[in-house]
Amino acid sequence: MVDEEDPKEYRWETGYEKTWEAIKEDDDGFLEASVTDIIQRAKRKRQAQKQGSSKLGMMRHLYMILDCSDSMSSQDLKPTRLLCTIKLLENFIEEFFDQNPISQMGLIIMHNKRAEKISELAGNSRKHIRAISGLKQTSLVGEPSLQNSLEMALKALKLLPSHASREILVIMGSLTTCDPTDINTTISMLKSEGVRCSVIGLAAEVHVCRQLANQTGGLYNVILDDCHFKDLLYQQVDPPPAAQTLESNLIKMGFPHQMSAEGTEEPLTMCMCHVDSTDESSKLNTGGYYCPQCYSKYCELPVECRACGLTLVSAPHLARSYHHLFPAANYVELQYENQALICFACQKNFSEIDKQVYQCPNCTKIFCINCDIFVHDILHTCPGCATNLSTFQLAHSTQ
Repeated sequence: MVDEEDPKEYRWETGYEKTWEAIKEDDDGFLEASVTDIIQRAKRKRQAQKQGSSKLGMMRHLYMILDCSDSMSSQDLKPTRLLCTIKLLENFIEEFFDQNPISQMGLIIMHNKRAEKISELAGNSRKHIRAISGLKQTSLVGEPSLQNSLEMALKALKLLPSHASREILVIMGSLTTCDPTDINTTISMLKSEGVRCSVIGLAAEVHVCRQLANQTGGLYNVILDDCHFKDLLYQQVDPPPAAQTLESNLIKMGFPHQMSAEGTEEPLTMCMCHVDSTDESSKLNTGGYYCPQCYSKYCELPVECRACGLTLVSAPHLARSYHHLFPAANYVELQYENQALICFACQKNFSEIDKQVYQCPNCTKIFCINCDIFVHDILHTCPGCATNLSTFQLAHSTQ
């Protein structure tokens, strides 16, 4: 049944579409160019939906729940669902922390009707990648328990301060869930705590997953293939709009520094992050970052000081978070009518093949579609505006 709260129809209920007409062969008989064009236009559509000057949850705390039940041994994704998911998650975790450097992530797996936490909330990407890679040898048994996993994540997330963004991402391969009690009670608790839950299905749509995403303001999608899986996963990289329960707050942060005395060698010390470590080779070293409040030493940033609780970051971490709040203006798509001979960014010559070009509404420079995608996905600054100081200042003052 279609959920009454969801106005969207299912695919088979929509009008008759000749979807094959969207894909056409090029002069050499290949389809890659047409498929690439469809993917790029889908990216532009998502980019157009982004709104600048909106309140975002910048300090994200995300729990990823991964299905490790018997259904993940299926080979519809090669070599198996689990191995394909692990490979994509390793890259996703790196990208997540690159774009959200002051955020934290935790990992939970569900198998044999139980939930198991394999990684606590932390900002160390290597730690999470190591935990994910260790799942390659795990045994896939039984059914998942979505309720047990959600309650385990909620137990940790509800302790966070009110300014923290709380999120859960579920990767579900099974079509069933074996829960101890009514899962609707858990969904109501997640909604009241302001936890945003998104679900990526690997098999088919499941009603309870749709309910979970709708009630908590998350996204629910079912993959088509591994490329679509990657695309859906990377949609979770950008911070979501802030929940209504999210409060605005001033947050005290520390910018660590190197301590050195003239004429003396720095002593060998051990960092706080490896003092009680059992899974890593702890060793004495001379380098490191020192908390400006209690002078505890850490080997990497960002991190929360274990001695005084101060959040330790560097200036580039905050700068990398800045572009989410002030994204580059969406370019306007125009029919190519010799507005410019070359793309302003890459200097590529426009030809008859280029049916559309893209114009910045602030500096009015003309760009090709590849530069449009690059500017909004990676660079986050319009080259035309950045090279014109007056336009650049005007654009940022309006934001």
